[in-house]
Parts: sequence; C-alpha cells; structure tokens
Amino acid sequence: ETQTQSSMPLPIMKYVDQYTDEAVKRGIAPKPPVPIQTSYEMFGQICHQDDAIIRPLESQGISQLHPEVYDKRSELKKMTVSILCSFLDLLDILVKAGVSTARDEKIEDLNLLFIHMHHLINEYRPHQARETLKVMMALQKKNLVDVGDTLCKNMEKASEILRQCSQELATISVLTSLDVDTPLLLGDPGISTSNSANDIEPMNIESVLGLNSSSVIGQPEPMMEVEQSYHDDMTNNNSVEDKDMLMCSVIDDMN
Repeated sequence: ETQTQSSMPLPIMKYVDQYTDEAVKRGIAPKPPVPIQTSYEMFGQICHQDDAIIRPLESQGISQLHPEVYDKRSELKKMTVSILCSFLDLLDILVKAGVSTARDEKIEDLNLLFIHMHHLINEYRPHQARETLKVMMALQKKNLVDVGDTLCKNMEKASEILRQCSQELATISVLTSLDVDTPLLLGDPGISTSNSANDIEPMNIESVLGLNSSSVIGQPEPMMEVEQSYHDDMTNNNSVEDKDMLMCSVIDDMN
C-alpha cells in the first residue's frame, strides 16, 4: 500500500488527541522527542549544539573585513559608504565595459559588504530581544496596574453604593415606624380607634370628689358646707400665720 508522506507537520490536534488522561495513565502516550546531540540542518544550513547565537564569519567560510575589536556603529557607517562607492564603481564599469571581469569582481565586493553589514546588524539581535522583553513586561505590568486601579475604583463605587443603600434602608425603617405610630397619635381616620375608645373608661368627677349626682343635684347644702369648711380652714391658717409673726417680733425685741 502506498503511503503519502508530507513535509509539513501534522495539525496540532493530532498530537493533542494522543495525550488524553487515560493514555497518560496507561503509559501509551507518545514520548517527547530525544534532544538532538549531533548536527542538524535548519533553513538549509548545518547547525551544531555548541554553536554561538551569532556565529562568526570565519566559521561560515567568509573572510572578516573589520578588526577583532570594533565599534558596530562606526563599522556600519564605513560599510554604508563602501557600498555606495562600490555601487558607483559598478555603474562606471557597466558604462565603459559591461562584459569585463571587473564587473564580476565588483559584484562580489558588494555581496561581501552586504554580508558583513547583515552580520553586524544581527549582533544587535540579543540586545533587541532583551529590550523587546523589557517593553513587553513593562506593558504587562502597566496592564495589571490599570486592571488593579480599575478594580479598586469599582470596589470603592460598590462600597459607596452599599453605604447609600444602608442609609436609605435605615431612613425607610425610621419613616415606616413613624408612619405606624403617627395615626394613633393624630387620630388617623384610616385606622379604626373604636376599640381603643371603648377600652378607655370615663373619669367620674363626682367619685373623685367623694360626691354623687343624687346628693349634688337638688341638694345644694352639702356643697355649701364644703365651701364653708374650706373658708374656715383658710381663716385658721391666716390666724396661725399672724401668731407666728407676732412671736417672731417678740423674740426679736428680746434680743
């Protein structure tokens, strides 16, 4: 049977479906690939495990034009000027002798200069990666801080809303209690007070004074006697006060 082999990897779900909980428990899930110990090919180039991140030009079979210790910025400026001059020389060669060997030599010079410039730019990649990570982390931090500030503001708003609601509920409870008590005090016609009126016994004035209606009505003598006795008591009290004043004046004279 003919099998078709694709140069592209399988879809990701083809791998995910093989790592179910049951497959992992039974030990039938595929094992991770073994790390490569030898050289490997990537983008058409042979790579090794101990290769540096930025491989030197000599390891790639390319002669190095700049010195061992150099300033990247100044070397890039020099290479830019060299590329411009080489391009002008190439144009002059094409005008004068387009089929001469000098044309191929100048093209090789331009190719070497571009390779060196590309190499110098690649040496900035680690620094670029670090700065990119710094920017990403700063952005993530800013987003987290903004989310935290927004959460704190929402919590403060919620607390303020809850406080206002509690105050309103307290006010409503007080008003409700006042509304329940006020009809009884003001005689609200909406509330029946017949039972309360029936429960209150009328005050009997005659019983308080020790009189009855039969003895008062039609018989004025007892009332006159009460009034006369009250007048006599007041007279006796006045006479006692006069005697007290007299005794006080006698004692003052003796002193």
